[in-house]
Amino acid sequence: MSSPLVLHAAPGAGFEQPFEMLEACHERVERMLGLIERLAGHLSEAGADASARQAARDVMRYFDRAAPNHHEDEERHVFPALRALGQGALADRLHADHEAMAGLWAALRTALAALAYPPVAAATDAAGLERMADEMARRRGIR
Repeated sequence: MSSPLVLHAAPGAGFEQPFEMLEACHERVERMLGLIERLAGHLSEAGADASARQAARDVMRYFDRAAPNHHEDEERHVFPALRALGQGALADRLHADHEAMAGLWAALRTALAALAYPPVAAATDAAGLERMADEMARRRGIR
């Protein structure tokens, strides 16, 4: 049987330690990738049960919200610094990796959304989900 579809506490760092924060984000990505692998095994053993649907939602939440901010941080702060240090080829390769990951995420997200939510939700893109969440929270006076 596969490992539980549970995430454990993530390493953390604050904005006052930006490079440590970036490293903590990389560790969270690794943990999410592990969750995706466990989810695939779980689906073949137990099917699309409540645990699988929650794991899909956890992965989508991370890669829809935190990962884009992380990429933007690297694009704005790390890649220009690499270029200034004469490492433009590395910065370009990492930028290309970001673009490739965005394309891969779009495909995987569609499969995860179909698992996590009814068909109408699967047809809603990340921006639409964020608008929906913001409106629901605003009506409740949360945001």
